[in-house]
Amino acid sequence: MLSLLKGLRVVDLSTIVLGPYATQFLGDFGADVIKVEAQGGDVFRAVRPGRTDDLGVGFLNFNRNKRSIAVDLKQSEGKEILHKLVAHADVLVHNMRGKSAKDLGADFVTLKAINPQLVYCAAPGFGSVGPDAQSPAYDDIIQARSGLAALNADANGAPQFVRTIACDKVVGLHLALAVVSGVVQQQRTGKGCNIEVPMLESMTAFVMAEHLAGHTLQPSEGELGYDRLMSKDRKPYKTQNGYIAIMPYNTKHWQRFFGLVGREDLAEAEWVTDSVQRSQHIDDLYKLVADFAPSRSSEEWLVRLAELDIPCSRINSLADLAHDPQLQASDWLQTHTDDVRGEYQSLRSPFIVYEDSAANTDLPAPQLGEHGSAILGELGYSPEQIQTLIKSRVVTAA
Repeated sequence: MLSLLKGLRVVDLSTIVLGPYATQFLGDFGADVIKVEAQGGDVFRAVRPGRTDDLGVGFLNFNRNKRSIAVDLKQSEGKEILHKLVAHADVLVHNMRGKSAKDLGADFVTLKAINPQLVYCAAPGFGSVGPDAQSPAYDDIIQARSGLAALNADANGAPQFVRTIACDKVVGLHLALAVVSGVVQQQRTGKGCNIEVPMLESMTAFVMAEHLAGHTLQPSEGELGYDRLMSKDRKPYKTQNGYIAIMPYNTKHWQRFFGLVGREDLAEAEWVTDSVQRSQHIDDLYKLVADFAPSRSSEEWLVRLAELDIPCSRINSLADLAHDPQLQASDWLQTHTDDVRGEYQSLRSPFIVYEDSAANTDLPAPQLGEHGSAILGELGYSPEQIQTLIKSRVVTAA
């Protein structure tokens, strides 16, 4: 855990992946992230495997550096706890639909009246100005709606979901950026703000930034889709004994590649050396790479291409990642042991801030309600009041 956001308090009402991914980054940078959960907990806690009911592996990997309090926000006492948290917070984050947030007393109008300086960031499935504002959305739905599943079609043209929680994580990054931007304004001006980061709109912009292509110009000049990415020969290339990625990109790369394969004539061809013409012939170029790749082993290609500083890579499986020398050097996968979780591995935050001498050990993903009593104490509740809230099931103790 770094200390760049030390002192920033974030009330996190988000669930599943999108919001928790965003707030985990804030926690990584030192923010005090208070995860406010329903008494049944974030449903992602149930993702198996897991040694306890409330600490499944999916939850562990999206909720480090947070504290948890489990509150029934449908009870008036629960809403009161939320509002006290907000009164002492800098940021509130959620990924609910607007109606759900209002029902729980977590809408912007209500919370702004409590804390005018609050940075309020919401990531619903669909923007509040459209006809689907109150429709449910999960990653697969947004992969389908944003064009990503169609873009990832198989060889027969059937749309395919990307095998990662792509939309939740991409929009989660948008959400984290929105929070930090709001905090900058808050600290410069003393004013709060209300930022909406809708999944469909954010993901569609993400996909179409390059694929608007010729339709960027009006009238259009060319088709939708970035030609280089749409080429059928842009793929892992088959070698004598496997597959590797080869990606000559600039003029020097292509000239060195064609020199390596003995085609000096192509290395000096104008349609290779001129970047505009090269862009127009990208299909032909990738076809040539595919044709040359089977002439050598993967190992020989990787050595020779690296010598020429041409971008290339082995094709790692998920199992291979643990043995990748670059990842090993970064200590990306760490082992821990504690009484609750037993021995387990965690992903290290990818950020490295060399000037941050106050870095601390990461907090593991919390048990449901693990920090509830401590958080209530910070809000001024007495031990007797805390026990009353637990007995009346307003708050769930760990």
